[in-house]
Order: sequence, then structure tokens, then C-alpha cells
Amino acid sequence: MVTFPEERLRAKRQMTERAIALAMASRWEEAANVNRELLVLFPQDVDGHNRLGKALAELGKFEEAKGSYSRAAVLDPTNVIAHKNLQRLSRLAVEQAVDIAPTRVDPSLFIEESGKTTITTLMNVAGPELLAKMTAGDLLELQPRDHMVHVVIPQGEMVGQVEPKLAKRLGTLLGVGNRYQTAVTSVDDQTVKVIIREMYRSPKMVGKVSFPSKPAAEMFRGYIKDSVLKYDLDDEEDLSEDADDGLEMTGEAEMGAEEPEVVEESELPEE
Repeated sequence: MVTFPEERLRAKRQMTERAIALAMASRWEEAANVNRELLVLFPQDVDGHNRLGKALAELGKFEEAKGSYSRAAVLDPTNVIAHKNLQRLSRLAVEQAVDIAPTRVDPSLFIEESGKTTITTLMNVAGPELLAKMTAGDLLELQPRDHMVHVVIPQGEMVGQVEPKLAKRLGTLLGVGNRYQTAVTSVDDQTVKVIIREMYRSPKMVGKVSFPSKPAAEMFRGYIKDSVLKYDLDDEEDLSEDADDGLEMTGEAEMGAEEPEVVEESELPEE
């Protein structure tokens, strides 16, 4: 096993942290350059090749991105991120302009917070042509329509729909003035998982949580790419008092290692 002097390991750690920070800020050109510098010193670094591939893909340099992901796959044949992105990029035209403009990612969006966030798998998702252009971290929007909640890209094209029970609750909460931010946590050609975070709570909902916690035995926390936090509340559980505000940082695999007058508290409006 090859060992490195402490100063080289420290330099690698600093460059890795810098590359991740630049990616989280959507500064893709700079992120690509930092990862290239790291790979000159550490050419066998699988995560570095994956990060470089993501930065290049965000810049629309799909052929170069495929090269980086291919190198990661050669170095680690079991690397899921590399193989997933190679499959995704194979669906895109080489060196074409990116149709979905990159958006700045707020790292705090990916911190799961009891009562304020939930992760869900979308239903009736768009075709692979759209999904192939999406990556973890892309910001999305919620649009209530006809008793459903559609999830769309900023340009308005639909990505999928929120499952019915969660959609019913979200529709009501949006209707009384709550606001939410949504982002992709993982995506392939058939499945999209998103995190939904409460960004503003209406005065009408003081003391009421957006997403009541489930019993600990039913909950699963893990890296974003593997999260399966399902939402399953009975109708009588439409409201609950605030749960604890414990924070849990979820993984960001592709990014990293890899106000009005207050009124009295009221119940949700009748459907």
C-alpha cells in the first residue's frame, strides 16, 4: 500500500474540501480546475474523477465528463456513481448546450430537520430525455394542481408528482401560506427522489409541523442517494405539535465524497 507524507495528505484534504465547496456553490469551472489539480497529484483518486465528471457535465462538456467517469469506473468497477452517470450521459448529445441551467445549491437544504423536511419518491415521472439532464442538487418547484402537487423544473416542465397522501397535506399547507424548497436527492432514468424543506411557516400554522415524525422504528436515515423516507400518515394525524429540532446531515455523494401579523393557532382547513 502506497503511503504519503502527512503534508501531501493534508493538501489532498484541503483540495477536496475546496472542490466540494465550489461544487455546492455551482462554481463548476473552478471546481473542475481544482479537481484536475488534485488528480495530477493523486491520479488514482476515484472521488476526484467523479467530482471532475460532475463539474464537466454541468458545464455541458459531456464527452470529457464521460472520460472522467470512465476512469473512475476503471479504478473502482463497483462504483455506483460512476456507472450511473455514464448511463445518464450516454443519453445526451455530445457537447450540446445544457437545456437546464445550473442553479446555486444551498447546502443547508440537504440537512434533514425533524418536522421541517421529508424525502419522497415522485410518481408519474417524466421521460428519460428530461431525467438524463438532471443531477442530485438540482432545484425544483412545487405546483398544486387539481388536488395534486406537481414537481417541475424552474422552466416549468413537469418532473413528476408527489404521492397522494403527502400531496393532500402539502396542498393544504401551501394554501394557508407555507412555503417550501425542493431539490433532487437522486435520479436515474426511471426514479426521482426529492427532499422538501419548509422555508416559511404561515402564522396560521404556529406550533404545527409540516411533516410529523414517524416512530423511530419506522424511520430510516442515510445518505441522500439511498434515502427511502416514506410518508404515511393517517388522516387524523393531519396536525401534530412540533417534534424535536434535532439536525442530521445527510450525505451529498455526488457533490462531496464520491412577515405578517401573528394570529391564533388554528387547525388545518377542512378539505
